[in-house]
Amino acid sequence: MYSVLNIIETALREDLGPGDITTNNLVPLDTEGKGIIIAREPLVIAGLDVAKQVFESLDPKVIIKPAYKDGDSIEGGEVVLEIEGRLHALLAGERTGLNFLQHLSGIATHVRSYADMLGDKNVQIVDTRKTTPGWLILEKYAVRVGGAYNHRMGLYDGVVIKANHIAVCGGVKNSIERIRNNVSHLVKIEVEVSDIDDVKEAIDAGADVIMLDCMTIDQIKEAVAFVDGRAVIEVAGKISKSDLIPLADTGVDIISIGALTHQATCVDMTMQINLMFDV
Repeated sequence: MYSVLNIIETALREDLGPGDITTNNLVPLDTEGKGIIIAREPLVIAGLDVAKQVFESLDPKVIIKPAYKDGDSIEGGEVVLEIEGRLHALLAGERTGLNFLQHLSGIATHVRSYADMLGDKNVQIVDTRKTTPGWLILEKYAVRVGGAYNHRMGLYDGVVIKANHIAVCGGVKNSIERIRNNVSHLVKIEVEVSDIDDVKEAIDAGADVIMLDCMTIDQIKEAVAFVDGRAVIEVAGKISKSDLIPLADTGVDIISIGALTHQATCVDMTMQINLMFDV
């Protein structure tokens, strides 16, 4: 599995190439300075440690002073982070550090608006695999910072039988029985269904989790009543904020929402740099 450091190194190589041609020809190598990252709008901060690793990758001696921790709500105009060290590292890492902070904080801010809407309702909001390629581990982290939960991380860590699997295997029951014979008894089996007949078939076949895909509120209520606690019930499919309370009130256990990641937008931050000594 790739690491956050791998993602940072890729981002820096992509931006720097053979070197920062502007900074390298303007600023003496040992010139030191101080940078402050400022929020330009209200947001939920996420990615502070990632930004820290960006600058430390360029100069291990930089001093990082975060003013907040991930998950904190910040007003516009507030200083988020201070960095002291060689200007070459500060200037070279500025855009990459901001890119991580703005993107991850954008997701956390977006997710928090969903979580706040549900309040103390007894249901979990989870993300999906609709993430930016290469950024999955970071985007799913930002979802947690925002107050929601993660679905499976990838195809390797959870069985989810989708409509195409069912079509290939010839039905819900066949799919569940076939995979039950091929995975450990410790692995839970989730199956995606779209009508009450498939719900009944999934329960009869022993599904652990049933995903109700694009079903109406009345269909969901009927499914919840039929399942009656015999399986975890997840709802999915084109869910907006306005759907959250009605869905939660049906008695489902989980609401999965791809929009937590793929519809989040970057928040606005800036970095200002000052000299500590004259050039």
